[in-house]
Amino acid sequence: MLYKQKLNIHTHRKTNLLLKYYCVSLQSQFILTVMKKNCILILIILSLQSIYSQARYSTAWFGPNANPVPEFTDATIPAKTTISLMGDYYFGHGDQTENGYFKIEFPLIPERVSFKVWSTILEHYQVTGQVSAERDMLDGNTSGKANGDLYFQTRILLLKENKVAPDIILNTTLKTASGTFQQYRRYFNTPGYYFDAEIGKSFHTKSNLISEIRAVANVGFMCWETERQSTQDDAPMYGGKIILGNDHWKLENTLSGYWGWMHTNAGYGSDYGDAPLVYAAKITKINKNIHYFAQYQYGIKNFPYQQVRMGVSFTIDKLTPKYNK
Repeated sequence: MLYKQKLNIHTHRKTNLLLKYYCVSLQSQFILTVMKKNCILILIILSLQSIYSQARYSTAWFGPNANPVPEFTDATIPAKTTISLMGDYYFGHGDQTENGYFKIEFPLIPERVSFKVWSTILEHYQVTGQVSAERDMLDGNTSGKANGDLYFQTRILLLKENKVAPDIILNTTLKTASGTFQQYRRYFNTPGYYFDAEIGKSFHTKSNLISEIRAVANVGFMCWETERQSTQDDAPMYGGKIILGNDHWKLENTLSGYWGWMHTNAGYGSDYGDAPLVYAAKITKINKNIHYFAQYQYGIKNFPYQQVRMGVSFTIDKLTPKYNK
């Protein structure tokens, strides 16, 4: 009898131990499952935050000089070295920017081949707190100074205009990553390049007021690197220009833009902003060796700025390369 009681007690204790072990095991599995789910949820949230916080490399989310719509000329190459000095004022949508701007074009073979350099200099900007937050500017920065990217371009005349054919010029352009303050969303810290062709044809009239009407088209391809896993944004370029004038003045009306692919991808979002379209009107007073000009530019899409530009361009014969015949 005593033996049976001891056996029952032992069996009861063993059963209790098994139940406790089973309960502890279930509890541990439950805790591990919850931890795994929480870890996965945390990783997803962190990943989404990381994606969201990454800069969108487009004109819609950076300063106006970060990756603007490329300018194109009247589809001619000068005979002498030409220097252009400009002052720009950008405004609208919470970003006010003032900067200097220069361009120098060296004709290696007059009117046929040239080398061109340009850059934004001495940029000063002021943005609202809302814009700073939307762009995720470091430390809530709202104002400061910056310097821009250097551009290098080679231009080659492929076809000279005659009674039937237009001028056709091929441009090859490299954008450096020399711009400063990417963390304040002023310039990209990545390089880019583009190729484009300018096609121009003039039509002459007998009027003294408008003696020439010139039509210019621009087509090309541009791309730039982004920080997101070294992804490259590719964009067809396009543009059209009508120039009216005579030997003393000319008026240009230009519509141009490019179409990046990232805004068409759901992973980046339709608001990525890499398809800017702008309109510009420019009037130029022509003297013998110096031109004065003023320009107004309006951002139609993905370029949240208006621009007023004043400038002067002049030729310097001494800086023009000369080759012995």
